[in-house]
Amino acid sequence: MELRFDMTYEDAYREVYEMVKPKYKLFTAGPVACFPEVLAIMSVQMFSHRSAEAKAVHVDTLNRLKAFLEADKGEIILFPSSGTGFMEAAVRNTIPRGGKVLVTVIGAFGKRFADVVNANGRKAVVFEKEPGQAIKPEELDEVLKKNPDVHAVTITYNETSTGVLNPLPELAKVVKEHDKLLFVDAVSAMGGAEIKFDKWGIDLVFASSQKAFGVPPGLAVAAVSERVFEIAEKMPERGWYFDLPLYKKFNEKKQGTPSTPPLPQIFGLNVVLRIVEKMGGKEAWLDMYRKRSEMIREGVKEMGLGILAEPGYESPTITAVVVPEGMKGVDVYNAMRERGFELAKGYGSVAEKTFRIGNMGYMTFDDIREMLDNLREAIEELKKK
Repeated sequence: MELRFDMTYEDAYREVYEMVKPKYKLFTAGPVACFPEVLAIMSVQMFSHRSAEAKAVHVDTLNRLKAFLEADKGEIILFPSSGTGFMEAAVRNTIPRGGKVLVTVIGAFGKRFADVVNANGRKAVVFEKEPGQAIKPEELDEVLKKNPDVHAVTITYNETSTGVLNPLPELAKVVKEHDKLLFVDAVSAMGGAEIKFDKWGIDLVFASSQKAFGVPPGLAVAAVSERVFEIAEKMPERGWYFDLPLYKKFNEKKQGTPSTPPLPQIFGLNVVLRIVEKMGGKEAWLDMYRKRSEMIREGVKEMGLGILAEPGYESPTITAVVVPEGMKGVDVYNAMRERGFELAKGYGSVAEKTFRIGNMGYMTFDDIREMLDNLREAIEELKKK
């Protein structure tokens, strides 16, 4: 949807528009296609982030996220960053230098959390599964028994690189039994999979705007427990930009963020949360995601293609598809681009043998059917080469 305004220098706009104008139907891992309502609200003229209007939308967005994440006991934090900023915040605010963090890895983004832990002068104790597999509660329990000195556990709820959804409620229960902090990377899960912050005993769960919420990138969101703030207040050298207690104070006293936030993204997220409400609530919204992902998985299976995720642990937001013998994932990706569809290349250690189909953001079931029809034809053509 091209938004138009009265412009004195329309040629400047046109020059850039020709570079970025939509060419493909998006089934990506993110950023994803945005709802028209989101694009429309993001076109409003800017105003001060310290104004009464900005404060009103900030507080309203916090309240809506609190309800969506079922985080009555948690504090909602908005970062002007990608979701990775919360990885660094979790580590710097709660883990002493040299302290250990158990990082569970089921793909490339679990490995990123380990990199962040180590880069900040802490030690990552890595428990890694084969791509396509999920962490099981009994496995996590065993690893924690062998590593009682870790301060926290990280779990990638939905691994974007492999299309696997970890059994978070069961894993969270194990972490709590061992009395460890629980940090959850929900970047490609939040907005597409259930999250019950209070009930599951999560300490910090974070995501990015450009995934299942269907908003452009630039905003990270999280729910944070009181336990995290109690530890953080006493933690030396926790930094400034990602200082969690500072953000909590600004929520309370300034009704905003310490540094300038991406106002358009906050407006867009607020609109999406209202769409959820008008659609019938979170249950109806998540059911939409479940139906989308099931439709995609059933479609690719009918073509004789494999799913990387082990049965019962499939992601509701992205599917990693295993290509036939003799074919590369990038070949499928390129063939679909030629047909006007942007899927996602394979990622990490499974990059060559997979491609990924995202179902996040703005799309219809007719869009999915059209994509699957084209994918079927593309696969058959590649088999003949």
